[in-house]
Amino acid sequence: MSAALECLRADGVYECIRMTVQDLAYAGYLPLAFQYGFVINALLCAFLIGPLLGAVGTMVVTKRMAFFSQAVGNAAMTGVAIGVLLGESYTEPYISMFAFCILFGLILNYTKNRTSISSDTLIGVFLSISLAVGASLLLFVSARVNTHILEAVLFGSVLTVSDTDMNVLLVVSVIVLAIGIPLFNKMLLASLNPSLAHARRVPVKLLEYIFVLMITLLTVACLKIVGAVLVEALLLIPAAAARNIVTSMKGFVFWSIAFSTVSCIAGVMIPMQFDLPLPSGGAIIMVAASIFAFTTLLRMTLSRFRQAEA
Repeated sequence: MSAALECLRADGVYECIRMTVQDLAYAGYLPLAFQYGFVINALLCAFLIGPLLGAVGTMVVTKRMAFFSQAVGNAAMTGVAIGVLLGESYTEPYISMFAFCILFGLILNYTKNRTSISSDTLIGVFLSISLAVGASLLLFVSARVNTHILEAVLFGSVLTVSDTDMNVLLVVSVIVLAIGIPLFNKMLLASLNPSLAHARRVPVKLLEYIFVLMITLLTVACLKIVGAVLVEALLLIPAAAARNIVTSMKGFVFWSIAFSTVSCIAGVMIPMQFDLPLPSGGAIIMVAASIFAFTTLLRMTLSRFRQAEA
């Protein structure tokens, strides 16, 4: 116990975890991949984002906001370009990414509530504008940094996860849990039956803005491990896979969290174990897609799963 406390004081929590896991790997108790610090960093992130994205993904599917989360993820690229132009570090431009994506999400939701344009059309317009601005700014950014480094933001990379990234993810996780757990039932009611929610004096519009903020914070925090292009898929696919086999909301949330967590951990470990040249984001989504295909097959072939929610 005293050795552990001394380690914490000298090196910090993350370094102590890395040293402990590496010692177990050197002793042969864990796979050889755990000898590398970046693998441990990626797994720590996977244990955080798996359950969170799985839980929030159930609301994304219920509220039919999959396209919105994709728009926010792609808008992060514009935030990176703005941050680099303003002098932020190109490896950790969190201030510009959070600021731009939050502003993007809030303005998009505000416009949706004030116009009669359908949601998918409006999101497509905002997404197109954001990508156009981002592509234009990248021409200026390329003069300052190697644009190949930005691929880590687009597709995710376990090699680029730092202690700062883990701190950001941890803080965002705490914020999302602190907001989401007390409000989950009200958000669910507001998404399933807005009229009933209004009758029960549930602040439907306010909860919608809160949910937009939750998705935005999670999306930006997960970029380094999953990637801007694919974070929306991890919100959607595990929840869709769970919906194939469950008949209750409790089961929906549980299996979505389980599928998302397994996808994150397997997606990080499989390329390392088999020396596959795959980005972590792509590997995670392929595992999730395999789970979705399996649950779809179960639903089609076994009668007891045909009563699951459509």
